Amino acid sequence: MEETSDPTFDRVDIKILRALQSEGRLTNAELAARVNVSAATCHRRTQRLFEEGYITGVRAEIAPAAVALGALVMVGVVLDRSTPESFAAFEEAVLKLKEVLDCNLVAGDFDYLLKIRVRDMADFNKLHGQKLIALPGVRQTRTFFVMKEVKENARLPF
Repeated sequence: MEETSDPTFDRVDIKILRALQSEGRLTNAELAARVNVSAATCHRRTQRLFEEGYITGVRAEIAPAAVALGALVMVGVVLDRSTPESFAAFEEAVLKLKEVLDCNLVAGDFDYLLKIRVRDMADFNKLHGQKLIALPGVRQTRTFFVMKEVKENARLPF
Protein backbone atom coordinates (compact mmCIF):
# COMPACT_ATOMS: atom_id res chain seq x y z
CA MET A 1 0.00 0.00 0.00
CA GLU A 2 1.27 3.46 -0.84
CA GLU A 3 2.23 5.60 2.04
CA THR A 4 -0.48 8.15 2.65
CA SER A 5 0.04 11.81 3.48
CA ASP A 6 -2.66 11.46 6.14
CA PRO A 7 -0.80 11.79 9.46
CA THR A 8 -3.49 9.75 11.24
CA PHE A 9 -2.86 6.69 9.00
CA ASP A 10 0.40 4.92 9.81
CA ARG A 11 2.16 1.55 9.93
CA VAL A 12 0.02 0.35 12.85
CA ASP A 13 -3.11 0.97 10.77
CA ILE A 14 -1.57 -1.00 7.90
CA LYS A 15 -0.79 -3.86 10.29
CA ILE A 16 -4.38 -3.82 11.55
CA LEU A 17 -5.75 -3.91 8.00
CA ARG A 18 -3.44 -6.76 7.00
CA ALA A 19 -4.30 -8.81 10.08
CA LEU A 20 -8.05 -8.35 9.69
CA GLN A 21 -7.91 -9.07 5.97
CA SER A 22 -6.10 -12.30 6.75
CA GLU A 23 -8.29 -13.31 9.68
CA GLY A 24 -11.44 -11.26 10.24
CA ARG A 25 -12.53 -13.14 13.36
CA LEU A 26 -9.69 -11.93 15.56
CA THR A 27 -10.81 -10.54 18.88
CA ASN A 28 -9.66 -7.04 19.72
CA ALA A 29 -7.21 -8.48 22.27
CA GLU A 30 -5.74 -10.90 19.68
CA LEU A 31 -5.50 -8.13 17.11
CA ALA A 32 -3.82 -5.78 19.59
CA ALA A 33 -1.23 -8.44 20.42
CA ARG A 34 -0.51 -9.06 16.73
CA VAL A 35 0.04 -5.40 15.96
CA ASN A 36 1.82 -4.70 19.25
CA VAL A 37 -0.44 -2.02 20.73
CA SER A 38 -2.75 -1.89 23.75
CA ALA A 39 -6.28 -3.23 23.43
CA ALA A 40 -7.72 0.27 23.93
CA THR A 41 -5.50 1.75 21.20
CA CYS A 42 -6.33 -1.12 18.87
CA HIS A 43 -10.07 -0.70 19.42
CA ARG A 44 -9.91 3.06 18.86
CA ARG A 45 -7.86 2.66 15.67
CA THR A 46 -10.05 -0.14 14.30
CA GLN A 47 -13.18 1.94 14.90
CA ARG A 48 -11.55 4.88 13.07
CA LEU A 49 -10.62 2.61 10.14
CA PHE A 50 -14.29 1.62 9.86
CA GLU A 51 -15.53 5.21 10.21
CA GLU A 52 -13.10 6.54 7.58
CA GLY A 53 -14.03 3.82 5.10
CA TYR A 54 -10.76 1.84 5.08
CA ILE A 55 -12.72 -1.20 6.30
CA THR A 56 -16.07 -1.56 4.58
CA GLY A 57 -17.30 -4.68 6.36
CA VAL A 58 -16.49 -8.05 7.85
CA ARG A 59 -18.23 -11.23 6.75
CA ALA A 60 -17.89 -14.99 6.61
CA GLU A 61 -16.73 -16.71 3.43
CA ILE A 62 -19.28 -19.42 2.62
CA ALA A 63 -18.30 -22.53 0.64
CA PRO A 64 -20.54 -22.24 -2.47
CA ALA A 65 -20.92 -26.01 -3.02
CA ALA A 66 -21.99 -26.46 0.61
CA VAL A 67 -25.02 -24.25 -0.01
CA ALA A 68 -25.82 -25.76 -3.44
CA LEU A 69 -24.31 -22.93 -5.47
CA GLY A 70 -21.46 -24.84 -7.06
CA ALA A 71 -21.61 -23.35 -10.56
CA LEU A 72 -19.72 -20.14 -11.21
CA VAL A 73 -20.61 -18.31 -14.41
CA MET A 74 -19.11 -15.18 -15.95
CA VAL A 75 -21.36 -13.28 -18.34
CA GLY A 76 -20.29 -10.48 -20.64
CA VAL A 77 -23.14 -8.10 -21.41
CA VAL A 78 -23.39 -5.68 -24.32
CA LEU A 79 -26.06 -2.99 -24.10
CA ASP A 80 -27.89 -1.66 -27.13
CA ARG A 81 -27.00 1.95 -26.26
CA SER A 82 -24.06 3.58 -24.52
CA THR A 83 -25.84 6.35 -22.69
CA PRO A 84 -25.81 7.31 -19.03
CA GLU A 85 -29.53 6.51 -18.86
CA SER A 86 -29.14 3.01 -20.31
CA PHE A 87 -26.22 2.27 -17.99
CA ALA A 88 -28.20 3.52 -14.99
CA ALA A 89 -31.28 1.45 -15.90
CA PHE A 90 -29.18 -1.70 -16.35
CA GLU A 91 -27.28 -1.16 -13.09
CA GLU A 92 -30.45 -0.52 -11.10
CA ALA A 93 -32.01 -3.72 -12.42
CA VAL A 94 -28.94 -5.92 -11.95
CA LEU A 95 -28.61 -4.83 -8.31
CA LYS A 96 -31.89 -6.68 -7.67
CA LEU A 97 -30.58 -10.06 -8.89
CA LYS A 98 -29.32 -12.02 -5.88
CA GLU A 99 -27.49 -14.49 -8.13
CA VAL A 100 -25.20 -11.73 -9.43
CA LEU A 101 -22.23 -11.49 -7.07
CA ASP A 102 -20.28 -8.86 -9.00
CA CYS A 103 -21.21 -6.46 -11.78
CA ASN A 104 -18.45 -4.36 -13.31
CA LEU A 105 -18.55 -1.78 -16.08
CA VAL A 106 -15.60 -2.74 -18.28
CA ALA A 107 -13.70 -1.53 -21.31
CA GLY A 108 -13.36 -3.94 -24.22
CA ASP A 109 -15.75 -6.33 -25.92
CA PHE A 110 -18.49 -5.98 -23.29
CA ASP A 111 -20.11 -3.14 -21.41
CA TYR A 112 -20.46 -5.17 -18.21
CA LEU A 113 -18.97 -8.34 -16.80
CA LEU A 114 -21.15 -10.25 -14.34
CA LYS A 115 -20.04 -12.90 -11.87
CA ILE A 116 -22.93 -15.23 -11.09
CA ARG A 117 -23.43 -18.17 -8.70
CA VAL A 118 -26.08 -20.80 -9.44
CA ARG A 119 -26.74 -24.46 -8.64
CA ASP A 120 -25.95 -25.86 -12.08
CA MET A 121 -26.28 -25.28 -15.81
CA ALA A 122 -30.06 -25.81 -15.74
CA ASP A 123 -30.38 -23.20 -13.00
CA PHE A 124 -28.32 -20.76 -15.06
CA ASN A 125 -30.39 -21.49 -18.17
CA LYS A 126 -33.53 -20.52 -16.25
CA LEU A 127 -31.89 -17.34 -14.90
CA HIS A 128 -30.62 -16.40 -18.34
CA GLY A 129 -33.94 -16.99 -20.09
CA GLN A 130 -36.13 -15.31 -17.49
CA LYS A 131 -34.01 -12.51 -16.07
CA LEU A 132 -30.65 -11.77 -17.71
CA ILE A 133 -31.82 -11.20 -21.26
CA ALA A 134 -34.79 -9.22 -19.92
CA LEU A 135 -32.54 -6.69 -18.16
CA PRO A 136 -32.98 -3.16 -19.56
CA GLY A 137 -31.01 -2.47 -22.72
CA VAL A 138 -29.37 -5.90 -23.09
CA ARG A 139 -28.48 -6.52 -26.72
CA GLN A 140 -26.14 -9.48 -26.31
CA THR A 141 -24.67 -11.76 -23.66
CA ARG A 142 -21.68 -14.10 -23.78
CA THR A 143 -21.54 -16.81 -21.15
CA PHE A 144 -18.46 -18.49 -19.71
CA PHE A 145 -18.85 -21.42 -17.31
CA VAL A 146 -15.91 -21.54 -14.92
CA MET A 147 -14.22 -24.93 -15.07
CA LYS A 148 -11.84 -24.34 -12.17
CA GLU A 149 -11.47 -21.52 -9.69
CA VAL A 150 -7.75 -20.92 -9.50
CA LYS A 151 -7.78 -17.78 -7.35
CA GLU A 152 -10.90 -16.46 -5.66
CA ASN A 153 -11.45 -13.43 -3.42
CA ALA A 154 -7.74 -12.81 -2.99
CA ARG A 155 -6.54 -10.36 -0.37
CA LEU A 156 -5.57 -6.86 -1.44
CA PRO A 157 -1.82 -6.69 -2.17
CA PHE A 158 -0.53 -4.14 0.31
